[in-house]
Amino acid sequence: MAKSDFKRARPDEARLLAFNLISQVNREGAYANIRLPQLLSDSKLDERDRGFATELSYGTLRMQGKHDFAIRTKIDRPFETLDPAIVDLLRMGLHQILEMRVPDHAAVDATVEVARLVAGEGKASYVNAILRSILRDPPDYESDPDLPTKYSHPEWIVSAFRDQLKDESRLISLLESHNTPVAPHIVCWPGKSTREELINEGAELMAEGTFSVRAEKMPGSYVAIHERRAGVQDLGSQLISEIFFNTAGGADYLHWLDMCAGPGGKAAMLFNLLRENRPKDNFTANEPTEHRATLVSHVIPPSQVITHKGEDLPDLPTRYDRIMIDAPCSGLGALRRRPESRWRKTQSDLKNLVSLQRDLLDSGVKLLNPGGVIAYVTCSPHRSETIAQVADFLYRHKDFELLSLTPFIPTSAESMNFLQENGTIQMWSDIHGTDSMFMAAFTRKDGEA
Repeated sequence: MAKSDFKRARPDEARLLAFNLISQVNREGAYANIRLPQLLSDSKLDERDRGFATELSYGTLRMQGKHDFAIRTKIDRPFETLDPAIVDLLRMGLHQILEMRVPDHAAVDATVEVARLVAGEGKASYVNAILRSILRDPPDYESDPDLPTKYSHPEWIVSAFRDQLKDESRLISLLESHNTPVAPHIVCWPGKSTREELINEGAELMAEGTFSVRAEKMPGSYVAIHERRAGVQDLGSQLISEIFFNTAGGADYLHWLDMCAGPGGKAAMLFNLLRENRPKDNFTANEPTEHRATLVSHVIPPSQVITHKGEDLPDLPTRYDRIMIDAPCSGLGALRRRPESRWRKTQSDLKNLVSLQRDLLDSGVKLLNPGGVIAYVTCSPHRSETIAQVADFLYRHKDFELLSLTPFIPTSAESMNFLQENGTIQMWSDIHGTDSMFMAAFTRKDGEA
């Protein structure tokens, strides 16, 4: 094929942007929620095309397990030997055909046009042939009992949730919620922006949150977000920060620590709540990873950000009255918002994370003042990262007890019914419309030192 012929490829910009994101996430380890805003900012796409690119790229990343099954039924070689660009192009084309409202011929033709530019004429022809073959004879997912394939989740995640929920209809409900696109939630940071301001720009009120609205357009187009007076944050995370803040009650001057603060969402919420309501309190955000600490310093004063490993923190001279350990976790509670995360974690990762969580809790014990409170938070409903971790902590630290979170739930969220009998919190994406956040609070018995 002559060079001049190759130049005639004319892919539409929205699909080309989507392919670039998918490729960077799958091949370079990029994070979709960080890279997509950068790509959109650099583009000249209008609001409609930005929305299309977002739906296509996020949806393709979520559903690529399902799409890979369809690809395997039509190719004449081992799947693992396919050119990575071909794999991502086929996934992107299939997502338009199987999951979106794009006419079949437009989905194929537009994907092939992207393929011509990024992979060349020969590979574009191969992409065309496979997509048209699947169109003629699509897989019958409805009769397939294999939930990991049908709902595009790794087998180990489906098995873990099945064991935990012990209810097949709930399991399917949860898996479906992970694959359902949701509008971004926005938090209006106290004292810096108001819900009314964003509603006047077209956002929708969220009754369950004190500071929450739902974005009805790309978040970056809201003035308050552009000026860093508001942030994109799931309602569940907003509520966790507000509940933790409410544990202060009428206490005098307190020292607060966010032990694992990056990328800064909960830290920003806590900082602004304290600044508005308890300005004499001291707040410190610790983030051991340099680039994540930089992100934290974008939303709270850099002078209040420190960078230490969690296990090194007990060497600090300061002791704290309130410690939030928003621990590194599997992220299984955020599968609907982080489309690639389901494909990046393994069971062996989970074992390492559980060990790290345990170490961070032990570090928190050494840093806690008498009468203080440790909040343990994960964006995961997995038993080993939630109730099992709580049981292990109480077994190893018999001078501690659970502090019921019942009194600290904001009035707006009382109807959500995410409190468990023991006073901990477990949210579920399919029930509460949030990430599946978990929270437990510990305090020493009778305020012992």
